[in-house]
Amino acid sequence: MENFDVAVIGSGPGGYVAAIRSAQLGYKTVIIEKYDTLGGTCTNVGCIPTKALLDSSHHYLEAFHQFEEHGIKVNDLKLDFPQMYKRKSEVVSKNTVGLDFLMRKNKITRLKGTAGFVNDSVIKVTNGLEITEITAKYYIIATGSKPSSIPGVDIDKQRIITSTEALSLQAHPKSMVIIGGGVIGVEMASIFSRIGTQVTILEYADHLIAGMDHELGKSLHRILKKEGIDIRLGQSVYKAENSGSSAKVFFRDKNNTDQELEAEYVLVAVGRSPYTNGLGLENTGVQLDDRGFIKIDENRQTSVSHIYAIGDVVGGAMLAHKAEEEGVLVAETINGQKRHIHYERIPSVVYTWPEVASVGFSEEYLKKNNIAYHIGKFPFSASARARASMDTDGFAKVLVDPKYGEVLGVHIIGARAADLIAQAVIAQEYEVTAEDMFRISYAHPTYSEALKEAYLMASGQGAINI
Repeated sequence: MENFDVAVIGSGPGGYVAAIRSAQLGYKTVIIEKYDTLGGTCTNVGCIPTKALLDSSHHYLEAFHQFEEHGIKVNDLKLDFPQMYKRKSEVVSKNTVGLDFLMRKNKITRLKGTAGFVNDSVIKVTNGLEITEITAKYYIIATGSKPSSIPGVDIDKQRIITSTEALSLQAHPKSMVIIGGGVIGVEMASIFSRIGTQVTILEYADHLIAGMDHELGKSLHRILKKEGIDIRLGQSVYKAENSGSSAKVFFRDKNNTDQELEAEYVLVAVGRSPYTNGLGLENTGVQLDDRGFIKIDENRQTSVSHIYAIGDVVGGAMLAHKAEEEGVLVAETINGQKRHIHYERIPSVVYTWPEVASVGFSEEYLKKNNIAYHIGKFPFSASARARASMDTDGFAKVLVDPKYGEVLGVHIIGARAADLIAQAVIAQEYEVTAEDMFRISYAHPTYSEALKEAYLMASGQGAINI
């Protein structure tokens, strides 16, 4: 039986970062992964392949609708669906190869198989008929999450699918109904609608991306609808059926009237649930909450002092970068360092086009909690850079404390919002004021100037540039 200082279960962004940081701090580290490749959901069937397809489909849409206005003539434009998916797979492969290199570089032992606790101190790793038992001074559970469903909708991975199966389709689908208008739902809708699939979104809430500032969801709704996506809000799905060559979904609309839709695929995007099955947690003192998430304290420590848990399996925002931060926090906590994560300062991003990004408090939160604020909002349509690139949809919106000028929240829908939000994260993390933010120099013309103007407006001044 081999002994380690740190054993990490799961190799997603939280797991591989935790392993690397542990090794950097001098600990003998092992990472356990049941699949052939490292990277977890994010690298293999989530963030990375989705972004590859979003970029490919965006280029296709631009070539189809915008190139001519730029003076670029394209004759006989065609979509090569297999090549688009092949490129996606190549992007994933390069990332997984990179992770393999990082494991070797940091001298991290890699074990393939399913890990299960025998007791608080021993785990067994099962790989087919081969069983390996190991011990570690510290364990970090980073097993992530899996797609959830709703009553009456059984995911068969044939016609009733999740984003995982959608990323491995063999042929261009002609139609698709997506249950759920959250981040995964709208990103999947964007990919397939751009390449000509007839897409319908059925969302239970009264706006898209319900977890973000509502004005972002309303603006995204208008944009996606303009692109041809059929969006139906306030819909209650209660059943889906595989019909062989297609699937049917049954739902009740806002008036409680029964409706049904048929499409080549029904894609379920209603959230994710923690992956704890088979971990043998019942053989330990680790506790779960009523939703199945692992209970932890502020240091990601479970009810067993030497067992930690991070990422999706502990709940909260299910974001790769949130898991990464927690991986570093746990490794450094084990090392005796004092580290803290400000969860309200972790940005959220939706990779539609335009992109959507947010950090800090939403306007709804401030109103609900009677927190005073000033608002500054600048449209991308007034940005010279956005006009030059024909990306004039969206706005930058900042919420500022009226007394001290503290930046309470920043919400962007527009070109490169995913990159722009980093500036707002810095402002919040170091408590920079709105005045500080508009007095620094911004390159002209850039998309970032929309933020400068929004900060100016929130501080009681008018816009000074385009």
